[in-house]
Amino acid sequence: MDQLLALRVFVRIAEVGSFSRTADAMNIPRPTVTKLVQDLEQHLDAKLLQRTTRQVNVTAEGSAYYERARRLIAELEDMDLLASRSRSQLRGRLRVDVGSVLAHRILIPALPAFRERFPGLQLQLGVSDRPIDLIGDGVDCAIRGGPMADTSTVARHLAEVGWVTCAARSYLERHGMPKHPDELAAAAGDDPAHTLVGYFSSLTGRAFPLEFHRAGAQVVVSTEEAIAVNESTAHVSALVCGLGIGQTFRFAAAPFLADGRLEQVLTRWSRPPQALRLIYPGNRHLSAKIRAFSDWAVEVFEPFDDRARAASRRPK
Repeated sequence: MDQLLALRVFVRIAEVGSFSRTADAMNIPRPTVTKLVQDLEQHLDAKLLQRTTRQVNVTAEGSAYYERARRLIAELEDMDLLASRSRSQLRGRLRVDVGSVLAHRILIPALPAFRERFPGLQLQLGVSDRPIDLIGDGVDCAIRGGPMADTSTVARHLAEVGWVTCAARSYLERHGMPKHPDELAAAAGDDPAHTLVGYFSSLTGRAFPLEFHRAGAQVVVSTEEAIAVNESTAHVSALVCGLGIGQTFRFAAAPFLADGRLEQVLTRWSRPPQALRLIYPGNRHLSAKIRAFSDWAVEVFEPFDDRARAASRRPK
């Protein structure tokens, strides 16, 4: 029995609750996964997992064994890094999940530099705006915005990105330039003067409202009756195609604002910036691979940190 491989398999099963998902994630034949667990239990003379037709549960003995096995595997990874004495010698798979527009506009363009710095890492980039289960989906770390919904995760701040309210020039030529956020909301019984392009949650199906702030005043405009999409890159595309007015990250709109396809509206109003964070499971040791990616991500997102840039421009 390859006990180290058996330990890795057991730890993954304990975390995701599935033999088949473990086999797929580790690229191991499913019968081999079953055999490794059986051999490990026979070696220990203990039942680690209770398997039924619907689920896999960790026994009391398995739970105690899992905690030590998890720490041992993390220590082994760090030992390998220390022995190599070079971050470029990092080896293995790293699964990172990131939102669509962040991937397309920031992360993917920077990946050649990542590959040059860490040639031994196999990076699997999951690109989706959908909420994820870090442990259940086998994700090492993720980049997400907004409030922290899962208190069991650990987060590292990456940037504060600003918003812009904009529309295609072709749309504004047809419908005119709004002068106040109230013009975006339909009066009772009336059709709205403008069409809004909203963004809705893949989890709840609810569309997020547009927010406008100015000198202590706040206007919130519902986009429930608007055109709405649930993927951030598609949301920008909908704006560029002239479907209506919407709010998106300034960095995502920047190329289209520069070439004139999008035009900013309601420039005297703003929206508070969005915090972006790198998150990973709090019950896991911070492995050398995650630490290396985290440090690199901080460098990559720094130029997009609107709040840091604004602070650097203030007179001292």
